[in-house]
Amino acid sequence: MRNLVAVPLLVVLTLLGGPAVAAEVEPLPTGTDVDYQLGGAIDAPAHVGIVVRDREEPPQEGRYNVCYVNGFQTQPQEKRFWRKRPQLLLHDRTGDLVVDEAWGEWLLDLRTAEKRKRISRIVGRWTAGCAEDGFDAVEYDNLDSFTRSDGLLRRGHALRYARLLTKRAHREGLSVGQKNLAGFDGHRVGYDFAVSEECGRYDECGAYVADYGDQVLMVEYRTRDFRRTCEQHGATHAVVLRDRDLSPKGVHSWC
Repeated sequence: MRNLVAVPLLVVLTLLGGPAVAAEVEPLPTGTDVDYQLGGAIDAPAHVGIVVRDREEPPQEGRYNVCYVNGFQTQPQEKRFWRKRPQLLLHDRTGDLVVDEAWGEWLLDLRTAEKRKRISRIVGRWTAGCAEDGFDAVEYDNLDSFTRSDGLLRRGHALRYARLLTKRAHREGLSVGQKNLAGFDGHRVGYDFAVSEECGRYDECGAYVADYGDQVLMVEYRTRDFRRTCEQHGATHAVVLRDRDLSPKGVHSWC
């Protein structure tokens, strides 16, 4: 078993137009492995010190637990919830919903300050739930959703909204993970670490490491990418090979 190391970190988040907000959060432990369990929870083996689970699952006792929240798009099982709030969903110029075709997820409409505020309140309640359940951190998926918006959303919309999310997470005592948008240093908007899917496949691991150092979790879905990521970063970072469905009985391998 690799040694699990974690020390408290004082994060100072400076907001646009507002005062600095200090929150004591716990960074990712180093010298341990990670398991990515979004498709269903199982007890992680002893050498795994970091467990990532959906917000609707309980954390695993005795581990550093990261709560998954789809902060910029909708989850498939939440369509009924969002249909009651159509004004917060992004529609194209013909009135149709803008969809991330790869996952069948609707994009959230972040174009105005009022909508960003309303959506952040919803996601903030979910974040508070993560903290109440005992999670140590939260990862907000799809920071790069603006790149799939047919030009309706801009980078600035996403970053201003991200500031609202990280502020709330820090207020709840949670460390915050950036998901996607390699090459953007999310510290600028309050992120503390990064979760990277297939950074080996797309040659993005180095970009995340340049911004976050050892505070990067790496998830691969193809064996050849996993081997390359292990060769390049396995000695310093938590890397896991999973099946694309992230099923409980699916592939689980570590460097």
